[in-house]
Amino acid sequence: MPIQSRRKEGESTGSFLYRFSKKVKQSGIVKEAKKRRFKERPTNRRKKRLSALYRVEKEKELEKKKKYGFA
Repeated sequence: MPIQSRRKEGESTGSFLYRFSKKVKQSGIVKEAKKRRFKERPTNRRKKRLSALYRVEKEKELEKKKKYGFA
């Protein structure tokens, strides 16, 4: 979906640029481009499981430190 915009007669370059950038933002092209910039590979089940276990272990460790007044 290309965006076309022509400068109105007597319109300054600054106001034309503002109007054009506003159109681009409203269309969502920039947002979509930033989203597609880096493709993230899906993580496998094993990796998700290991990271969840690690997170739980760290939480337990933090609670233990809070209990003894270290954190």
